[in-house]
Amino acid sequence: MYSALRPLLFRLDAEDAHHRTLGVLELASRLPLWPAFARQLTAPASPRLTRTLWGQPFASPVGLAAGLDKNAQAVPAFSAFGFGFLEVGTVTPLPQPGNERPRLFRLPSDEALINRMGFNNAGAAALHARLAALPARLAPVWVNIGKNKATPNEAAAEDYLKCVRALGDVADAFVVNVSSPNTPGLRALQAAGDLAALVRAVVGEVEAGRVRTLRRPPVLVKLAPDLHPADFEASVGAVLEAGAAGLIVSNTTLARDGLTHPHRAEAGGLSGRPLGARSTALVRDAYRLTRGRVPIVGVGGIFDAQDAYAKLRAGADLVEVYSALIYRGPGLVRELNTGLDRLLERDGVRNVVEVVGVDA
Repeated sequence: MYSALRPLLFRLDAEDAHHRTLGVLELASRLPLWPAFARQLTAPASPRLTRTLWGQPFASPVGLAAGLDKNAQAVPAFSAFGFGFLEVGTVTPLPQPGNERPRLFRLPSDEALINRMGFNNAGAAALHARLAALPARLAPVWVNIGKNKATPNEAAAEDYLKCVRALGDVADAFVVNVSSPNTPGLRALQAAGDLAALVRAVVGEVEAGRVRTLRRPPVLVKLAPDLHPADFEASVGAVLEAGAAGLIVSNTTLARDGLTHPHRAEAGGLSGRPLGARSTALVRDAYRLTRGRVPIVGVGGIFDAQDAYAKLRAGADLVEVYSALIYRGPGLVRELNTGLDRLLERDGVRNVVEVVGVDA
């Protein structure tokens, strides 16, 4: 079905197509027959793919990366596609429009995207209202948090804390985003000292809100793929020292190596197939640095089950997809789950946990 729709969607501006698709999914997920229809797209649950992290059950290690459903418009729809978890956002304390359009570009010949969205979102209060109104969830919902563009780095921590306070009772996890290339100065917060202070503050705020919300969502940190190896090591060390519960590796890249599409010169972060090998190598580095002490989520360039399997074997406990959905459609989730299950069966593995880090 998606193969027939894709040419029509690709005639539209990339962001217009994105909004229209989200709108359709939002409406569809309200229909009584939607769950039954969506189940036709999902793979049967497999015990080989299930696991528990941070006390949360995951029916699949495959999740939706942040940025696709920033404002949680279509959580029921994405849950029904078979994702093991969903990451919404990036959300900031106050609503903001983001950067000027055009700001999202497809590179079909490279199976990639370039975006310079700039944390456009409806704000923490609006996101809370949406998440609080959801029916029983089929998958954990993580919230990716950032700072408003107008907030200077010296005051950035307070923006992250505001997000935690506003969303602590509806988030199954928080992801501290300090690695987007599209908010001026944001990546400077990855410096070890600044990062440790920020993460420590966020973890402390989660602990402080535990009595009020009766929840303790884990705090993960999302890192960029463009850090110098020494800086990456220092950032990982800072994250561990500050008490974060996990890492997401990696965000989009500023690199443009090997691209062929004319849009390759556009400013912004590159995602999709060209990021695959780089992000897998960084997952392996992160696993070696952490020695498996905290879970790692691998994201970047996953287009098939073999791509996902490579990240798991490199050290990822979970993986996320975004760009491949634009090129392959929602049926990709079923393909990934079914394919991973077959790879595990082929290798005589009883559960996905057993392969994490075996190639690190």
